Amino acid sequence: MSSTQGIKLDDDMRKRLKALGETRKRTPHWLMRTSIQDYLEREEKYEHEKQEDVERWEHYQLTGKAISHDLAAKWLGDLAQGKVKKCPK
Repeated sequence: MSSTQGIKLDDDMRKRLKALGETRKRTPHWLMRTSIQDYLEREEKYEHEKQEDVERWEHYQLTGKAISHDLAAKWLGDLAQGKVKKCPK
């Protein structure tokens, strides 16, 4: 199901949106929907990663378990050289 949402754009933004749509052979509606979709996906991913960080921090505070700097640095160095290995635990 879809519904209509209103958004107020100033004249300059409306002109820019129309011009970009003409250049890309897309409607302003398509550009706005695509932009909002991209924004939501990016921000949802960010929030998910932030939540994972909080959970990892809480786990560390409870257990004191962490990956040593040397082990993490070696793993990252291997990745940089194209050697894909499992993340150390």
